[in-house]
Amino acid sequence: MPHFDRPLTILDGAFGTQLTNAGMPAGVCPEKWAIEHSDITAAIVRSYCEAGSSIVLTPTLGGNPLKLRHFSLESECVEINRKLARVTCAAAGGCAVFGSVSSSGEFVEPFGEIAFEEAVNNYKKQVQGLVEGGVNGFFIETMIDLQETRAAVIAARESGLPLIASMSFDENGYTLTGTDIVSALCALQGLGITAFGCNCSVGPDKIVPLIAKAAPYARVPLCAKPNAGTPRLIDGITRFDLAPDAFAQSMQAVINAGASIIGGCCGTTPDHIRALCKLSPGGKALNRSRSLLVSSCRGHCATGIGEPFRIIGERINPTGKKALQAELKEGSFSTVRRFAFEQSSAGAAILDVNMGMPGIDEAQMMQKSVSLLSKISDLPLAIDTTSPAVAAHALRLYPGRALFNSISAENERLERVLPLVAEYGAAFIALPLDDEGIPQTASERMKRLERILKEAERYNLGREDIIVDALVMTIGSDRSAALVTLELIEMCAREGLPTICGLSNVSFGLPGREYVNAAFLAAGAGRGLTSAIANPSSETIMSAVRALTTHKGSVGAK
Repeated sequence: MPHFDRPLTILDGAFGTQLTNAGMPAGVCPEKWAIEHSDITAAIVRSYCEAGSSIVLTPTLGGNPLKLRHFSLESECVEINRKLARVTCAAAGGCAVFGSVSSSGEFVEPFGEIAFEEAVNNYKKQVQGLVEGGVNGFFIETMIDLQETRAAVIAARESGLPLIASMSFDENGYTLTGTDIVSALCALQGLGITAFGCNCSVGPDKIVPLIAKAAPYARVPLCAKPNAGTPRLIDGITRFDLAPDAFAQSMQAVINAGASIIGGCCGTTPDHIRALCKLSPGGKALNRSRSLLVSSCRGHCATGIGEPFRIIGERINPTGKKALQAELKEGSFSTVRRFAFEQSSAGAAILDVNMGMPGIDEAQMMQKSVSLLSKISDLPLAIDTTSPAVAAHALRLYPGRALFNSISAENERLERVLPLVAEYGAAFIALPLDDEGIPQTASERMKRLERILKEAERYNLGREDIIVDALVMTIGSDRSAALVTLELIEMCAREGLPTICGLSNVSFGLPGREYVNAAFLAAGAGRGLTSAIANPSSETIMSAVRALTTHKGSVGAK
């Protein structure tokens, strides 16, 4: 098995074009043809192993049921993948074999007609065949839709085998559905992938800036499998403009940008791989970001110490909003739409979504809200619920990396909800209280926080996955409450932990609430507060935020 902590891992090159060059006619099912001509398939595999690949892929790019359906072969999905995996493994010798899994050509909810669970189950069939055929891992490649990629990852990770997820980005750095590489990385690396990268669509020169953008946020190795340059139609034949040595020379810059797993896609041959084997690993240590990163399908937001102050929009919450409550009971989301637009326009960086109210199915309404907001807004979402069942549904469906609100030191939250947050790769707000209630002192709150941090470590969640709720209480009933909160903020800042507060809590029951809120925000930021859950439509609040962030950049998602 390959070890991805090695300086450089070499993948294989193109397989489809090799099959075509060997005589595969247009219009046939490549997977079926590869089985019927297993001697040719095995020869291609051996040629890449002999060229120096340490990982070769099965020729199963279109081996999922939805793709095979075009050839009326969907019922043979498991068998086709099993046979091709066995052919590849038999020919690979000492090379590891990863099962190639790719796009179905369909779009998955909330952006398409294919239900998310249907997509997961379709990929499970392909995964089953590849596992039975003996693969050592999976390479989910040439993906253009983040949600479908998530479905494939969730299906494949149940095997317990190494898993590389690779998406295809255009010359402008976006997938077909508008996802940038940092947002894709953010959403996928928390799902348990072994490595992340990009392949196809462009040549090495266009891959360099993609890898460079992803590198500061990557906690897994980065992979690059570009085309052999730009395709050109010559005498009716598609040819690529980078010969093996030129391709390898261009790939050195990709390695220097941060990639440690490299290979070739369209137009590459065993000679291209042979040339890659002569390259040197990247020598420069990368400067990794320690900021908390969340994402939507089309945007991401970094928050934490050293980042601009962030406002999480609080408005999509039926508590105290009779009109919104009435609409939700009728199944209407017009106010949810309006609140999303208004908060985004006003400068919110993240949208908090809470559907907790009597008289509705919270799980169903949360799912519908998440689907709607994922389509109409580029902002990441904070999933706000006290129900483990609602959390499970929402986090599984969400096409990005959510911020979960929240995990306390209460036994049920640690035992039932924290594992869900880890399973679906979310970041979370840590609430330093437990079953005995809210501690009265900052030091006692820190003890509760330490328990949460310790439990999070069990699920491979680190400090860069957590933002601490500073527990703001109203000063209307206890004037010292704000001082305890400010002390906790300062203690967290010294520990390098970002903090957040429900800003309006401080002024509950008081007149002139906006001014009280703005004053406390400024005081909190002076102690190290990095974000707040608030109403971004308040000009008083946003003026204070703009004053705080003038020297760091604009408020909002990157």
